[in-house]
Parts: sequence; structure tokens; C-alpha cells
Amino acid sequence: MKNNQTGMTLIVKTITRLTVGLILVYGIYIVLQGHISPGGGFAGGVIITLSFVQLMLAFGKDTALKKVNQAKCIFLSGVAAFIFLILAVCGFVTGHSPGFRDGHSTFFSAGLVPFCDIAISVLVGSGLFVIFLALVLLTQEQE
Repeated sequence: MKNNQTGMTLIVKTITRLTVGLILVYGIYIVLQGHISPGGGFAGGVIITLSFVQLMLAFGKDTALKKVNQAKCIFLSGVAAFIFLILAVCGFVTGHSPGFRDGHSTFFSAGLVPFCDIAISVLVGSGLFVIFLALVLLTQEQE
């Protein structure tokens, strides 16, 4: 009897369904709290990317590519880099530092830093996922 389903076993798929949401929420938390505590855009982007990599490993390449493909990730990388550039230029032109304002340890005390972290997380996350997709597709072609 042949198994026509792609991906891993039912146990791995079930655990993935349970953990991907938690990993994604944790990555978003790391991004949004990066200006207050250790973390930020890069670390959060890597964690968010790992949730998509886990989906791809558990359910197979075809299922993951239906939801997120390489062209969408490249487009997201470009948009995130452009948004980060705009935020940096706005801070430079207005003469305001994109850093902290009066007080600290709140989301709105950090000026443009949380928005820069969000742009960096999208840039890093989509870039790493494109690299992972390229490696997967390259090994598929070689086989």
C-alpha cells in the first residue's frame, strides 16, 4: 500500500499544527518587545521564519508553496527594505532621533524603533525563507 500524501507522518503534522501558531506568536512578541528587552527585528524575523520552515518540513514543499511562494517573499523583502529606508530618512530629515523619548519600557516611548523592528523582521524573515526555498528547490532539481 502506497502513501500518496506528501510530508511527514500524522504525528509530526499534528504537533506542527499545535506548535506553529505558538512559534509565530512568540516571534511577533520578540519583534514588538525588542526595544524594551533583548530581541528585536532580526531575532523575531528568524523565529517567524522557523515557523514557516517547520510547516514546509512537516507538510511538504507543495503544500507550503501554495500559501507562500518565492515571488511573494522577494516582494515582501523589497517592500520591507523600502519601508525601513523611508523610516530612516524621515528620522534624518526631521532631525529627530528615531530613538527613545521621555520614559521607557512602553511600546510608544520608543519613537520609530518598533516600526523599524517590524520592517527588519519582515525583511529578515522573507529573506531567510527565500534562501531556504532556493536550497530546497535546488536539491529537488539535482535529484
